[in-house]
Amino acid sequence: MARWLFKSEPDVWGWDAQVAKGEAGEEWDGVRNYQARNNMRAMKLGEKGFFYHSRTGLEIVGIVEVCAEAHPDSTTDDDRWDCVDIKAVRPFTKPVTLETIKADPRLSDMVLVNNSRLSVQPVTDEEWQIICDLGETKP
Repeated sequence: MARWLFKSEPDVWGWDAQVAKGEAGEEWDGVRNYQARNNMRAMKLGEKGFFYHSRTGLEIVGIVEVCAEAHPDSTTDDDRWDCVDIKAVRPFTKPVTLETIKADPRLSDMVLVNNSRLSVQPVTDEEWQIICDLGETKP
């Protein structure tokens, strides 16, 4: 199974809002980048991802799960844009900051380090384990 990272500005859609959606989860809508959209099109039900607070906080704060595969984004009539639905699984015991990630040489090839603007990005199995360890959180 693939692993992912979803970026959101916490003042627009933060971890607490995601948790409040419960088991039903929420559409990860409004993405208007082809690479991010293609990443969502590749996602499978049950795959996990990190929930990352961008702009404010700059940290991974939780783990989410894909609860609906790619479908048309309800926020537009443009059929080029798809999204997935995600639900919160668990918060990080200790949030992992971008500063911590950039300082760890094992994570130097991570997309978050090298393409910080991409809002939905893949995470390797090794990166997943390292970040869960840094965050003292069960993968």
